[in-house]
Amino acid sequence: MGWQKTAARTAARARYAAGQGLRSAWYTAQMQAARARAEGFNRPGEPAFQPSRGKPDMAELRRAYFELFMQDRANIETGLYPPPQDLQLTRLPGALKAARAFQEDVKAVDQRRLSRDGKELQRALEEEGNFLKRNANRYPDYYLQNFHYQTGGWFTDESAQLYDTQVEALFSGTADAMRRAALAEIAKELKGRDQRQISLMDVACGNGRFLERVLDIWPRLKVTGLDLSPSYTEAARARLARWRQADIIQDMAEAIPVENGSFDIAVSIFLFHELPPHVRPLVLAEIFRVLKPGGLFILADSLQFSDRAPLDGLLEYFPHGFHEPYYRDYLAWGLDEALMQAGFVKECGKLAFLTKVTAWRKSHL
Repeated sequence: MGWQKTAARTAARARYAAGQGLRSAWYTAQMQAARARAEGFNRPGEPAFQPSRGKPDMAELRRAYFELFMQDRANIETGLYPPPQDLQLTRLPGALKAARAFQEDVKAVDQRRLSRDGKELQRALEEEGNFLKRNANRYPDYYLQNFHYQTGGWFTDESAQLYDTQVEALFSGTADAMRRAALAEIAKELKGRDQRQISLMDVACGNGRFLERVLDIWPRLKVTGLDLSPSYTEAARARLARWRQADIIQDMAEAIPVENGSFDIAVSIFLFHELPPHVRPLVLAEIFRVLKPGGLFILADSLQFSDRAPLDGLLEYFPHGFHEPYYRDYLAWGLDEALMQAGFVKECGKLAFLTKVTAWRKSHL
C-alpha cells in the first residue's frame, strides 16, 4: 500500500503544480498585455521612481513566490484545506469575460494613474442625482477615492466583478494562494469542534470571494460578511446565496452593528493598509468587541518594512504606482503593538509571498 500512497501523492502534486502554473501564466499574461497597452509607469518627463530602500532583490522575490506554493501544497497535504477548484472548464467563459473587461478598463485606469487622479469619486458628489451625492453622509471621506485608480472605486457593479481579476493579474495569480494562508489558521481553530456551533465574521469581505472558499470547506459554519461598499456587498450576497446561514452587512468596520461577543472567529483580509492611521485602532477595538472571550482574530495584509527586507523597495513603489493613499504609513505602522494595545495576544505569524498573516487571541478574562 505504501507505493500506492506515494503514487497518489506524486499525482496530486503534479496536478497542483500544473494547475497553479497555468493559473499564474494566465494572470501574468493578462498583466503583461495591460502593461503593453499602458503608457508606462511615469508621466511624460517625470523621472523614474527610485526607492530609498534600494532596488528589490528579484531572486528573493522568486524565492518567496515558490515558497508560497510549497507552503500551500503542504497545507493541502496535511489536510488543513482541500486543493483549489478554480481551474474548471465550466469557469472558462466567466474567466474570459473578466479578462476582456479587465483589458477594456486599462486605458481609463492608466489615465488616472498618469494624472495621479485618485479623487474622481469625490467630484461625483457635485453631480445632481448621483448615487454618492444622495448617500454621501454614509461614507467617510477616506473611502470616497478611486483606490488602485480603479474605475468606480468601490461603488459600481463593474468594479465588484473586475476586482478579483485585477488583483490576481497584479500579483501574477498568487492572490488566492496568499489568502489560503489565512484558511490554514481557521482550520487549526476549527479542529475537533462542531462547525455548526461556530460563528465567523469577515471584516471587509468585499465581493465574498474568501467567504465562498470558507463555506466550500466548512459548509455549516455560520458566517457574516461586513463591507461598506453597496456594490461589493450585493456581489457577496449573490455569491453566497446557496448558504442560508450566510449574512452580509453593509456598514463601517469602525462601527460594526452587532452585539458584543458575537463571533468565535474574525478575519480581515487586505483591509488595514487601506485605512487612515487614526481609523485602524477604531477598527481593532470593534473587532475585539465583537469577538467572544477566547475568540481568534486572523489578520492577513501586505508585508511591512523589514518583513522581507530585500523587497522593501518593491513595497515603497506600490503607493507610487497604484493609488494607495495610506499604504506608505501602513508599511511602518507598529502592527503588533497596535494589536496588543487593543487587548489581543499574539499566537503566531507567518509570511505568504507578499502577505503577512498573524493570529491573535482575545483573552478569556
